Formats: sequence, structure tokens, C-alpha cells
Amino acid sequence: MALVLVIAAALWGLGVVMGTSVRARLATLAALYALVLVVHLILPVGHPLRMATGGSLQGWLILGGFVALGAGYALVLRRLRTRVEDREAPEAPEPGRFRTGELERYTRHIVLRELGGPGQKRLKQARVLVVGAGGLGSPALLYLAAAGVGTIGVIDDDVVDAGNLQRQVAHTDGRIGMAKVFSAKMAMEAVNPYVVVRPYERRLDADTVGALLEDYDVVLDGTDNFDTRYMVNAACVAAGKPLISGALSQWEGQLSVFDPAGGGPCYQCIFPEAPAPGLAPSCAEAGVLGPLPGVVGSMMAVECVKQITGAGQVLRGEMLIYDALWGETRKIGLKRREGCPCCGG
Repeated sequence: MALVLVIAAALWGLGVVMGTSVRARLATLAALYALVLVVHLILPVGHPLRMATGGSLQGWLILGGFVALGAGYALVLRRLRTRVEDREAPEAPEPGRFRTGELERYTRHIVLRELGGPGQKRLKQARVLVVGAGGLGSPALLYLAAAGVGTIGVIDDDVVDAGNLQRQVAHTDGRIGMAKVFSAKMAMEAVNPYVVVRPYERRLDADTVGALLEDYDVVLDGTDNFDTRYMVNAACVAAGKPLISGALSQWEGQLSVFDPAGGGPCYQCIFPEAPAPGLAPSCAEAGVLGPLPGVVGSMMAVECVKQITGAGQVLRGEMLIYDALWGETRKIGLKRREGCPCCGG
């Protein structure tokens, strides 16, 4: 028996030196063990080869039994460990499919007759791009994440500064200096770890906007400059994607859904050209009430949820204007403009 064990040890060591796998080395030892059993079963008692390999079959059977028990015990331990690790490990985000325990957070949606389970599933499968992670983008992103929109992209090239924190609720004092898209990603995942967030830390430009929009179903524009608004509008018209656009000025906010593919006007139908310098000052120049972006940004998220699920009626062909100073809300009708250079209305 000692001779066979020495041969087994030599084979194992040779396998280690040659770099063969553990499975291959175990298979070699199993073949050697089977050969020894065959020798003891075929050759008569007292044969020199039997005597050289232990002389008795019983010893090898006992050894094989102990090895089998040890291997079985190790296999059971491995399976138990795998089960525990699988149970403790977080599930990887998978757009479009609900994970264990996820539906519980959406129960207030599911009991709504206009949404229900099918509406929540459409939200889970939806892909929404938010342009800008500032005043309007912050509340819109947080509420889209909380609502269970499966994939949310956010593009912005700015970083968080102290002057943002009066109204940009997705960011915190501890994240001053951080890129806004990554700060927003942290905030969204803290609200709902089941969403997939795609941050794009760059300025949106005409060369890449078309390719970016291909990955999304709905676009929200919360930017504060007209060049970007016209560019996003043109890209959405070309791609046939609905654009939910919001704007702010001091105490007043407005929003609309621009969707020529759905029969409504585009942004350029309503605003044929950018206003002259000074007529539409930015928030930095004119100021803005802190909670106002929260009101309008949340309304943009509402319109997005309605657009995705088909609930109610979105603001297509209408503009909602909110005057926070006097607590007034009004709507005006919008029509496509004949000869619009963007949508050909």
C-alpha cells in the first residue's frame, strides 16, 4: 500500500509542477485507485503484484470509503456556503425585471387604478434621460428613481458648489466639488437601489446627442440655456422622442410636453428663436425661489410617469405656468407652427 501511496504523491506533485488543474489531478488519482482495485479483483491471492499493492482488497475499500465520506462532507459544506453567499449577496440590477421585495415599495402606485401592476412594469422597463442635474433635474431625478423608472440617464458637466444647495436638493454640502452627475447618482441610489443610473459627466453636444437619445424613451430637459434647449429639441424631433421641458425665472415656472410625433408642437414652434440678451436672464443673474424648482421639477416627473404609463393626459399641446408669488396656476394652449424649421409643423 505504501508503494501505491508514494506513486499517488508523485503523480500529484508532477501535476502541480506541470500546472494541471485540481480536477485533472484528482481524476488521475481516481484512475490509479481503480487500477489497484482491478488488480486485487482479478489476480489471485498471493500474486506478487497484489502483495506489492497491499495484499488485501479490504484495506483499499476502507480507504476509499473514508475518502468518499470526506469528499461528500466537503461537497455539503461547499453547497451550504454557496447558499449563504447567494442569500447575503445583493442582487445585480436588471432593468425590466422586479427583484425580491421590490414591489413592496411601489404598493401606493399599484393600488392606483390608472397605474396598477402593468403601469409599474412599464416604469420598470422605461429608459429616461434627464439633461441637467441642477434645480429642475434634482427633484425630477429623485422622483423618477423613487417611482421605479428602471433606467435613468443623467448628463451634466458641472460640479456641485455651495450656491447650488439652496434649491438643488439632490446634492449635499459634503459633496461640494463633486461632479453633479455622480452626486445625483448617489442620491438616487440612496432612494432606490433597484434603479440603474447612467451618469454622463460631459456637456451635451450636437455630435453625440443623437446617439445618446437612441438608448432612451423619454427626455427631460432641465437646462437653463437656450442653445442646449434648441439642440435637445431638434434631436428629440429627429428621433421621434417626447421631450418634457421645464423652465424657471424668479418666482415663476413653466413646463410642457413637446411631442410632434404625438401630434403636438415642438419647442421651436413655440419659441422660434432665443430671446435677445438680457430679456431672459439666468437664475444666477435674476435669482430664483429655492422651492420653485422642486415644484416644477416634480411636475416634470409626473408628466414623465404619465407619458410612460399612459395614465391621464400629458401636457402635449399645453403649457402649465405656475406663479409661486401669487399662488396661481394657469394653462395655455399650444399649436404647431406652420413652416417650423425643426418639425415642419
